[in-house]
Amino acid sequence: MRFEIGRAGEMREKMGSRGKTVRRLAGGLACLLFALTVSGQTGLWNAAPVAYAEENNESVSENEIKYVERSSDRVITDDDRFDADEDLLYYMQSLEVKYHLDEKVMESLHKVFDSAVYYIANTEMSLTEMWAYVNSVKSSMESAATTKLSQTTSEFIQVADNWQTPVVSYGQGVSIVLPIVNFGTEELNNLIVEPVISTLVTEWPFEPDATNYLQTEPYIPGCQTKEAAMENRREFTFHFKTRSDVMTGYYPLKFHISYTKAGVRSEEPAELTVFVKTIGKPGSGIIGGNGQETSGSKPRIVVTGFETNPAKVFAGETFTLTIHVKNTSKDTTVTNVLFDMQAAQEGEDKTNTYSAFLPTSGSSSVYMEKIAPDTSADIEIEMTAKADLAQKPYVLDVNMKYDAATVFDLTDKASVSIPILQESRFDTSIPEVVPDNIEVGSQSNVMFSIYNTGKTTLYNVQVKFIADSIAEASAFVGNLQSGNTGNVDVMLTGAAATMDDGTVKLEISYEDDAGNVTTSEKEITLFVNESMMDDMMMGDDMMMGDDMMMEGEGGGKPKTGIIVGGVSGAVVLVGAGLGVFLKLRRKKKAALLEAQELADLEKDL
Repeated sequence: MRFEIGRAGEMREKMGSRGKTVRRLAGGLACLLFALTVSGQTGLWNAAPVAYAEENNESVSENEIKYVERSSDRVITDDDRFDADEDLLYYMQSLEVKYHLDEKVMESLHKVFDSAVYYIANTEMSLTEMWAYVNSVKSSMESAATTKLSQTTSEFIQVADNWQTPVVSYGQGVSIVLPIVNFGTEELNNLIVEPVISTLVTEWPFEPDATNYLQTEPYIPGCQTKEAAMENRREFTFHFKTRSDVMTGYYPLKFHISYTKAGVRSEEPAELTVFVKTIGKPGSGIIGGNGQETSGSKPRIVVTGFETNPAKVFAGETFTLTIHVKNTSKDTTVTNVLFDMQAAQEGEDKTNTYSAFLPTSGSSSVYMEKIAPDTSADIEIEMTAKADLAQKPYVLDVNMKYDAATVFDLTDKASVSIPILQESRFDTSIPEVVPDNIEVGSQSNVMFSIYNTGKTTLYNVQVKFIADSIAEASAFVGNLQSGNTGNVDVMLTGAAATMDDGTVKLEISYEDDAGNVTTSEKEITLFVNESMMDDMMMGDDMMMGDDMMMEGEGGGKPKTGIIVGGVSGAVVLVGAGLGVFLKLRRKKKAALLEAQELADLEKDL
């Protein structure tokens, strides 16, 4: 592989005189050269030697004309490479002649040319492949040249300095003279100038007829100085009649100018804007120079309040929203009033968003024909709150668009905040009471779990145990977020023997985020019996009394062995029962602790 980096520069230097020759040729010869080089047909003769000979007044015989072979499977030689370089150079120069390219564009073309020459010099390929590559390079050169030409020249087309803002009155005819200057150095051809009209009095001050609107101009020459550009300006005259209902103020007049530059038609027209001062009838209103109108004090519509039916709106429910509005103007009626309600966007990310409220009718707009001055009105719309909304207030924007006298498309915006509630729910596991039959003064262990199955947080959850047979007891669980679990483990002490069916009431209470308390009740069964010790003591007392009587009667000693034996047996029985109870309690607590640890681990995973 050869690294002939300087070959492109050598080609330009070697053929410099020929390049100057081509640039000096007339347009006909340049177009002929361009047509011949673009065709790329097999056996096309190379016109470069002929052009060079004619420029130097030399004669060229038919035998001296060089035929360039362009299709073959043979590997290219240095002569083939030179022919390709020469062809590309002349094609680049023909583009310069055809499009009158400036230095910046030619610099881009030279980069394409240099890259192509380097590639041809250092690549082994067939003759057919080389000329196919040459054609692709020519296409790239053509694109580079025409892309620059298709750019807008709005910065060069401007209104001349001699423009003076005309003053017109309603109903009058007027002639608008628009002076256009080409501040560019390139000539613009086939200009078409056309005003941008409208049927709205707020946008166009003249009668929207269809005559004398289009103006044309063959060309505007390019100039090197501002003075020359002003001397070569073109003036376009338009005849209009001012509307009878024109407003007072400054109207913007826009004109679109299409043109051709270096043979290429502009893709987008240039736009020029001038202003005309208008004088309207008394009471016709005032329009600002930027097209936004005012008429003294601008009428406004304000939202004075709202209400929902039902008063409390829960997520997933349908409700009717009534919004109270008022026209604050003291003397102007607003008409064609359009209210558009837009709810806040919700969702975890930008790709998963939705409106918090959806109108049941499918449309979020409400139309009202008019609202009299200093008058209130109500608008109603039925909406559904999304079922998965969190419990909080949601903003609903009320966008208003309306007209007032000769003032059109006025806008206002207000917002209302609608609180959305979530139904709080919880569930519990089956309470375990161990043991479920105790004596007065003894204790029973009650354990169960509370699950928050709703979508809102339960605050300050606590449980109270209420019954005549037990001492007062309670358990504080704390705050339970949605999906979390709280555990209750309480020792209940027997206070009196059960006189009913053994029901113990569980009062479970919690607060919402507003501090409102909700209470729910559940029941467990726990029997409390009289103490066995008391019964035994009563029996022992009776036995002791009998013994003492027997001793008194018979003169013998009391049977203390029987008394001591009875008391000892009772103590053993109580101890055994207490041991079994404590063992069961320890096992239960261990099982609950293990279950809680598994739940926490599953939640973390």
